Amino acid sequence: MNDRALGGIICIGSVAFFIFYLWWLFLSQWSEWAVKVPVFIIVAGFLFIVAWIGWTMATTPAPTPIEEKPLEEEKPSEKPEEKTEEKPA
Repeated sequence: MNDRALGGIICIGSVAFFIFYLWWLFLSQWSEWAVKVPVFIIVAGFLFIVAWIGWTMATTPAPTPIEEKPLEEEKPSEKPEEKTEEKPA
């Protein structure tokens, strides 16, 4: 499936869900649930991410400390002498 077809499907799907949500929120007998369900999904998703971060922090071993080594004295770098070619005049 190419990108244009996938983009068209996503666009049509989002417009269809928008129309369904408008009906669900304003015209159906379950309009109270049209607010409760999305809010619950958002809160549950947020709390899942927070729990995942906490679990990762709790189960990840502490990093080993880095030992500081004294800096070695810098030696003067030995650069090879540049050879310049003389061009004939």
